[in-house]
Order: sequence, then C-alpha cells, then structure tokens
Amino acid sequence: MRYSGILMHVSSLPNKYGIGTFGKEAYDFVDFLNKAKQKYWQILPLGPTSYGDSPYQAFSAFAGNPYFIDFDLLNKDGLLKKSDYKEYQYKDKKVNYEWLYKTRFIVLEKAYKRFDKNIKDYIKFKEDNNGWLDDYSLFMAIKNEEVEGNWLGWKKCYRTRSANAISEFKKNNEEKIEFWKFVQYEFYKQWFNLKHYANSLGIEIIGDMPIYVAFDSSDVWSNPKYFQLDKDLNPVEVAGCPPDAFTPDGQLWGNPLYNYDLMEKEGYKWWIERIKASLTLFDVVRIDHFRGFEAYYAIPNGDVNARRGKWKLGPNVKLFNKVKEVLGDCKIIAEDLGFLTEEVHIMLKECGYPGMEILEFGFDASGDSDYAPHNHKKNAICYPGTHDNHPVGGWLDTLDEENLDYVKKYLMAPKKVSKDKLIDLIIASCLGSVSDTAIVPLVDYLHLGNDARFNTPSTLGDHNWTWRVEKRALNDKLIEKIKDMTITYRRAK
Repeated sequence: MRYSGILMHVSSLPNKYGIGTFGKEAYDFVDFLNKAKQKYWQILPLGPTSYGDSPYQAFSAFAGNPYFIDFDLLNKDGLLKKSDYKEYQYKDKKVNYEWLYKTRFIVLEKAYKRFDKNIKDYIKFKEDNNGWLDDYSLFMAIKNEEVEGNWLGWKKCYRTRSANAISEFKKNNEEKIEFWKFVQYEFYKQWFNLKHYANSLGIEIIGDMPIYVAFDSSDVWSNPKYFQLDKDLNPVEVAGCPPDAFTPDGQLWGNPLYNYDLMEKEGYKWWIERIKASLTLFDVVRIDHFRGFEAYYAIPNGDVNARRGKWKLGPNVKLFNKVKEVLGDCKIIAEDLGFLTEEVHIMLKECGYPGMEILEFGFDASGDSDYAPHNHKKNAICYPGTHDNHPVGGWLDTLDEENLDYVKKYLMAPKKVSKDKLIDLIIASCLGSVSDTAIVPLVDYLHLGNDARFNTPSTLGDHNWTWRVEKRALNDKLIEKIKDMTITYRRAK
C-alpha cells in the first residue's frame, strides 16, 4: 500500500504555554491529519532535553520530556487549578527553553503535591518501568542538588555510585526522587492517551530513536560498563562524522561510544530493551545514523573537531538478528544517509528495513543522483527534506542558477515559475515517488523558508528546535490541498 504522512515535532504545536504539548492542540492536529487523509504523524525523539535543547541529547533514552505534559489535562484531572499556571502564558511564537526550564517545574511540583501516590495505575507504572525509572529519578534528583554541568562534576561518592552514599541520598530525598517518577507517569499517561486517539483514527506515529545517548544521562551514569570510558569515567573516544565537502572539520557530536564487545556477550539486552521501549512509545521507529551499526566514527576525546577520527567496526547485522529473535519483526526505518560504503549497503539489505530518499539531495545538474526520483526504491520513505535540512523554500534559495534551472526542467516547470508553485511541484514529486511511503514536513506544505528551519546540524543556538506553527495556519484550505494531493498520488488513508 502507498501511504503518506506529515513530519512535525510535538514541540512545534501551538498553545499558550510556550511549547507544544499532549493537550487539545495535539488532538486537533491528529484530526487535521485524519481529514487530510494522512496515515502517519512523524515526530522527533521525546526524551527530556539537556544542554543545547536537542531531542537527540537527552537525560535518558527511556524517559519522556516533562515540557510536553499539558497543564489543562492536569487541571482536568484535579491536579492543577487554572490559577496555578495562568501566569505562565508565553506570547513568543518560538520555543524559549530557558524560560521553560525556569517555570515548568514550578507548576509540575504544584500538581505533584495534589497527586495520590497510592493509586493502582501509578504503582503499576513504577513496577513496569523500574528497569530505567529508578535510576533516572535518582539521577535527576541528584542533578538538582549538585553543581551545574554533567555528572562528572558531582561528588565522587555520587559519581561512582557509592552504595552507602546512594542509600543515604535516597533516605534523605525520598520526595524529590518520587517527584521525577510522578512526572514520568504523567508524561506516559498523556502520551499514550494521545497515541490511542491517533491509532483509533487509523493514524500511526513514526518516532525517532537516536543511535547514541548523551554522556550526561542516567543511561551512562547508571551503566558505565556499556560505554567506552576510562578508569575516571571519561569517554576515551566520542561520536561524530568525518569531514566532507559541506563540513571541512566534520561533525563532533561528543556522545560516548558503546562497548559493543560486552553488549554482544550479554546478548545485546540493553539494545533490545531500548528498541522494545521505543516500539511501545511509537508504531514505527526511525533509527538515526543507522550506518553507525556497520562502522562508527570514533574521535579522540578532547579534540576540537572531527578531523582525527577513525572508522571502527560496529555490531552490524548481529545486533538486529538478535532483536528479531527476541522481539520478532519490528517496524523500523533505517536512516541510511551520509557516507555509505558497500559494507553498509550489504548490512541494510540484510536487515531489510526501509531506508530514506531525500529529494533535496536528488537534483544535481552535473550528474545523476541516487536520490533523484527516477532512482527511488519501493522499500523506502521519500522526503523533500528532513528536520536537519532546509525547508524546500529555503533550499531553493541556496541553489545556483544552473541547479535551479535543472530542478525546473526536471519538474517540467516554466522558467518563470513562482517559488510557491515550485515548492508544490517538489512535494508532488515526493508524493508521486515509487517509494511506499512519503513524508512531507509541515513547513513545506506551508511554503516557509529558512526562518522555519528546525535544525542546522553541528550548531548550537536559539535558532534550533524552536519553530512552532501558528494555529491559524492549520485551516480547512490547507487540509483540502493536502487531501487532494494525497488522493491524486494514490496515498490516501
């Protein structure tokens, strides 16, 4: 079957309280997708963001972002009064993470004080998730007591998880630890209610799982044996990408690398639990930087760029054979972008997961491209661009005259075609692709430019992860346009 969907992160939803949540506007967006005949809503990772605000650098690979908990839903449950959060309305159209950090937890703590910790659902939630929840809640409670920065700056007894020190901390900070468990309970409760609503309308959620975890995470702190750390718990080498024509210094991500030898000896149980958790959160999981499982780029810790990195062999299909053995057939999308060797192509073929086709990479006046529409694979997901690319409107502005002319010729567009028309032709090319699934970022349907770019890789700043859609943009006219294009290209749900 041919299907389509829309890419937009939860944080980009409209509402009055500074960031998109799992509240009314999220349900309205599901209704929007349903009316527009879409099968999928693709989002980014839902983890609790840390320094830099990237959803790909989270305090936990299992926990959810407290910012997405909706105040009005807590009010409906009797945990908040409107007066508890009325003053925390935020008029800026973009997300201000610093403001959220300073205000969000004030309100959530008020809700926690009214919460009955003895209800059966909460007790069951803690039992079902104790494999990660206990460590995460303890990690966050200690983090709020210790100096700012990552956990390497903590007192040695906490850094090394001294049994006596941890036991003493738990005894003296029981309520502070319990607060973080409550936050996760509310996150999961609200998220699964929203997901159930989407599923009831035949809409599936495509979620995102970063290949790496952040160093400053409960995952690394609680299980250092699974990572390449020295005796002082510093990363030996860190993750990134090699230099290329676009980034002469490469990309220095800084994530710790995995101890795959130990993981293999333990039957990849950590990975299996992580993928299982992601497949519970989402209907389909896109695994970011999939090529890193064949070989990963290792950069000496402390380097200021990625120039000195080296490729090292990863677990390859052994990991995914084990995943299939334990979990069965999984709905996984392999983000197969970047520097792909023959060995990577072999791994992708053996895994059998659909890959990605990016139209913005496909129009090259100087020669053919694997991403050109006539070269697309059926077992793939076609995108005009992703959250890491320019919106199509901004991308067109970056093209020189030769390549812009080629785009127009390829799409049979007049020489003097308007930009809006050209954007629609590119979307049509995506929907018309032979690929089974087509996912279009909402910013492209809205004909937005680089002011709406969601992320520029390897950069920090308040321009990343902050774009939000205006409520008035999600109107009936846009629904009809998307529905008409979807039906035309035989992708209607």
